[in-house]
Amino acid sequence: MPATAASQAGPRGRNRRGQGERLREEIIETACRMLDELADDQALSLRAVAREIGIAATSVYLHFADRDALVLAALADCHADLTAAVDAAEAAGAPDPVAQLRGRTLVLGRWAHDHPGLYKVLHESTLNQRNAMAFKKDFAERSVAAVRRCMDAGLAPAGDPELVTLDLRAAVHGTVSMRVNQPDLPWPSLEDQVDRFLEKLVGVAVN
Repeated sequence: MPATAASQAGPRGRNRRGQGERLREEIIETACRMLDELADDQALSLRAVAREIGIAATSVYLHFADRDALVLAALADCHADLTAAVDAAEAAGAPDPVAQLRGRTLVLGRWAHDHPGLYKVLHESTLNQRNAMAFKKDFAERSVAAVRRCMDAGLAPAGDPELVTLDLRAAVHGTVSMRVNQPDLPWPSLEDQVDRFLEKLVGVAVN
């Protein structure tokens, strides 16, 4: 990875009082960017993160006990940003439950497509297999609620919203994974594909 201006400048001086939280945020942001580039949590090291920022490795260890702790913090931070984007998309579609569901589904699909490395760490990494990530459960529950609103409004056939949501999530994750790994296929736009998923799997009419 090319050296940044920070790493070229050499180690930083001691943080002044009150800067510790800002340094922690910078460590997390750097880890997110590196994970997106590496697409593998096992390839990340605390020393590499410290070197990228231009600080001593001990400064990272003051905030994170090990690599897993940093990766989990980075993924939680990404989740917070993604949640804010999803909330904005749902608000833009209010008060139409179908527009809300479409908006959140497109945001999730676009994020996964734009950040394939983070997507792989979030869903396919060894860390994902060994650790419970509460924010993933939160996302699933919010998606179920969006589908349920469509059913309650009579805009989708009555059914089990959890099962329908699982089908929808599987379809979206599947197309994202295939688009990343098989980019040469004649892909339609993500918007068109998501609209078909919503119509066929949820049963809503997308305008």
